[in-house]
Amino acid sequence: MAVFAVHYTYVDDAERLATFRPEHRAHLAELHREGTLLLSGPLDDGSTALLVLVADSAEDALARLDGDPFTRERVIVERTAQEWTVVIGEIPGA
Repeated sequence: MAVFAVHYTYVDDAERLATFRPEHRAHLAELHREGTLLLSGPLDDGSTALLVLVADSAEDALARLDGDPFTRERVIVERTAQEWTVVIGEIPGA
């Protein structure tokens, strides 16, 4: 298992984001409880987000997020995953 940084870019529709946010966060909380998702949260103005996961590959990291309601509802317009090598500090669960 490796650590991956996943970047989400959302649609420009605050009302749509708000509609599905509770279900989105509940799903991410479940991934966190199971140890897949280590950290997540919005960046800057909330139009993007950063998620840190453990997975076998970038493809696996994205596949683990396929059940996100934001994906189902097409609230995410772009998502990327990159392996992240942490050299200073520690991430809980990594």
